[in-house]
Amino acid sequence: MSNPEIDEVPIRDEMIRLGQLLKLANLVEDGVEATELIKNGLVKVNGDIEERRGRQLHAGDTVTVNGQTVRITTT
Repeated sequence: MSNPEIDEVPIRDEMIRLGQLLKLANLVEDGVEATELIKNGLVKVNGDIEERRGRQLHAGDTVTVNGQTVRITTT
């Protein structure tokens, strides 16, 4: 089984909230779409389903939506 390609998403601060990251990484178009995906259990953080839109994410965390994975990095 091959690993899907992981895109890196740089952030300025030490932390970003899940809803913000989904928009920054272009995984969703807006906050409403982010909320729906999270509510329906379609967003994974570090391999686990995440149900909190305000979850704090830090460098090294990975987020997967619809088979697309991104990893947070700091600039």
